[in-house]
Amino acid sequence: MIEVTLYARKDCHLCDIAQAELNELQSTIPHHVTVVDVDSDPKLGSLYGFNVPVVMIGPYKLSAPIAKKDMEISLRAVQQSSDQEAKLDKAIAEGLLKIPVRWTRSDGFSLWISRHYLAVFNVVVFIYLLVPFSAPMLMKIGADAPAGVIYKAYGFVCHQLAFRSWFLFGEQAVYPRAEAGLKGILSLQQVTGIDGADLLAARAFVGNAQLGYKVALCERDVAIYGGILLFGILFSLLKRKIKPIHWTIWIIFGILPIAFDGVSQLISQPPLSIIPFRESTPFLRTLTGFLFGFLTAWFGYPYVEASMKENRMFLEGKLAQAEKWTEQKAIVKD
Repeated sequence: MIEVTLYARKDCHLCDIAQAELNELQSTIPHHVTVVDVDSDPKLGSLYGFNVPVVMIGPYKLSAPIAKKDMEISLRAVQQSSDQEAKLDKAIAEGLLKIPVRWTRSDGFSLWISRHYLAVFNVVVFIYLLVPFSAPMLMKIGADAPAGVIYKAYGFVCHQLAFRSWFLFGEQAVYPRAEAGLKGILSLQQVTGIDGADLLAARAFVGNAQLGYKVALCERDVAIYGGILLFGILFSLLKRKIKPIHWTIWIIFGILPIAFDGVSQLISQPPLSIIPFRESTPFLRTLTGFLFGFLTAWFGYPYVEASMKENRMFLEGKLAQAEKWTEQKAIVKD
């Protein structure tokens, strides 16, 4: 039954007309009318005293002057809404509709991420790896300021020592320390006069037109992120069906080589000098870095895929239920 509230007062001709017209509509649209005297309560008097009659029909509020047609339209709208809700309740009770499933924007974003996370990973790693190579390119064309910004930004995550970095547009691809023992390759000290022990000077040197300009990530870091990117591309091409490697393989071939190369170099040089001095080579830094990056991605990406797949299945199921519920709701309403 539709509840109607008529706010009125005594000796109000328009109020009497509104009540009479509501009574006339009873035969076509059954409803229950409650008449409230606004003069019985000061609050009601202040709210409706100058507007009576006021008719409240569900969410609809009609104020004087009120046409009978407006009351009929409001009553029919509330009746239609009530009938639809009754149909939905009946359909749910009969099993035609289950508990409503709501699909939200956050659900849509989560589903998109679960489907496209690998592309996001690959793009992010590619950009992260590309930007350091753009620094020497910018230096080559004389754009020192933006190149300086890149060197400075990546300086927070990499030592950028010139004798452990790749160089572009110069006589050599690398200018290692003399202690690396690379035959036929000039050392950084030979071409610049910078002492291999002067780490600050080696970090600050970005190159010149003759020697070329260094990449803003060191050789090992370039190899690490290159390995991650390569596996990410392979993983994508093979439809994310590569199984993860065993953790022992990851430790033996991924972690131990880079740890041995890096730690042995560290403890052999001042201020530690625990073992005889050794300087790793560009080849060893690249090899161990690549193994670490590639095998770390091989170990981790399949587990990420397993988690994302589970999330995809749940969200796709939820989406299907939400769409089905919407369709059934529309059918029931019709």
